[in-house]
Amino acid sequence: MSIVELLLIAVSMSMDAFAVSICKGLSVRKVEPKHMLAVGAYFGGFQGLMPIIGFLLASLFASLITSISHWVAFVLLLFIGGNMIRESLDKEAEEVDDSFSVKTMLTLAVATSIDALAMGVTLSLQNANIWIAAPLIAGTTFVLSPVGLKVGNIFGTRYKNKAEFIGGLVLVLLGVKILLEGLGVIG
Repeated sequence: MSIVELLLIAVSMSMDAFAVSICKGLSVRKVEPKHMLAVGAYFGGFQGLMPIIGFLLASLFASLITSISHWVAFVLLLFIGGNMIRESLDKEAEEVDDSFSVKTMLTLAVATSIDALAMGVTLSLQNANIWIAAPLIAGTTFVLSPVGLKVGNIFGTRYKNKAEFIGGLVLVLLGVKILLEGLGVIG
């Protein structure tokens, strides 16, 4: 995978955390630097850790699925991206409280990074360098989450669904590209 593809994946994977950060920003009267650091550290940390776990798990079983890896990557990216698109179109408002406690942030960080675990599997099947991809995903999320917090605090939910939709669409398109390459349709 090229660095551009990894960067697109990093931005796309950070969109769930960005969307939750926007909601978190809605619930906070005044965003403080400690709030920005908390969302960046929790979301960035877990978004960086989960792909490594997924990558290592997939590496154990890679020999069994190498011949169909492009299909597995396509299905995973279609599922992750499709789920993000579906969530972006959901009109129900998410309830997020103003707590930045360890329990609250840990729960949100794990919830927003489950997709990153599946992405780690995809990265393994594509022979991507996880030691470049994971820090890129973590760093992107670390930067974008505090931005989302501030956006939510200032503008409300205006950008939440758009960010999630675009992130999901990029993942679906990457999945289609991987499938077409695996089938030999494109070089």
